Amino acid sequence: MKVNLKAFLLTVILVASVSTAPAFGQISDPIMVATDKTSYSEGETILVTGEVSQLRSGVPVSLVIFAPNGNIVGVDQIDIGADKRFEAELIAGGSLMKFVGAYTIKATYGSNERTAETTFEFGGSTDTDMMPGDGSDKYSVMIEETEYSLEYSITGGNIVSMMPNMDDKSIIINIEATNEGSLTITLPRSVIDALEDDRDMSFLVIVDGEESDDVMETNMSSYRMLTIPFPAGTEQIEIIGTWIVPEFGTIAVMILVVAIVSIIAISARSRLSIMSRY
Repeated sequence: MKVNLKAFLLTVILVASVSTAPAFGQISDPIMVATDKTSYSEGETILVTGEVSQLRSGVPVSLVIFAPNGNIVGVDQIDIGADKRFEAELIAGGSLMKFVGAYTIKATYGSNERTAETTFEFGGSTDTDMMPGDGSDKYSVMIEETEYSLEYSITGGNIVSMMPNMDDKSIIINIEATNEGSLTITLPRSVIDALEDDRDMSFLVIVDGEESDDVMETNMSSYRMLTIPFPAGTEQIEIIGTWIVPEFGTIAVMILVVAIVSIIAISARSRLSIMSRY
């Protein structure tokens, strides 16, 4: 009878310990993300929580929010706690998050293999004080007679022009900033990048002649996204990388080809001339 009682007590203790054990770090997926509600009204706080299965030192979680039409309306980077969990608060509405429908939050932890998504419904924004250029849009940039389309969104101002600076390997963006705001721009790696030994390095961002230390970057396999805050009155933002297409232009390639063909032709004629003498 005593043996059975001990076995019963041991079973109870084991069950209790399993049921009360923390679930941190026990998720089967590399990353999970969720919101505290399934729908929000303008002005409500959106609580975003998540967890990763393995900690990577110094690597934050990148959050990208997509509107129902697929445009990017927000980005953020969140540090992860020692318990492998992260948390962020967003405000529903504003000049970017304004349309009714299902919004998607995509969380990425270091690489595309560690990605999770969640969605929520938004009832729409009543903000009608929108400046021209606000919201997600695309701007065409001409580089060596080729047109490249760069997606952007801006608050507090509007884009006047974008142009490449081939000498500095940069994109120069002229803006009209009537208020304090921010510019979020998506830079395809096929257009411009910042690399050192094939590894990502931070872009150098100059705001009205001063280097900005408040830039937030999200790096993906095919593009890099920058969110650049700026004060009211800002006129120019320059994004400087280490490479801009075409780094070795079409004209230079044509000149090189012509030069090589000419050398081959001259060499062939010289050889025939020498042989004919004998």
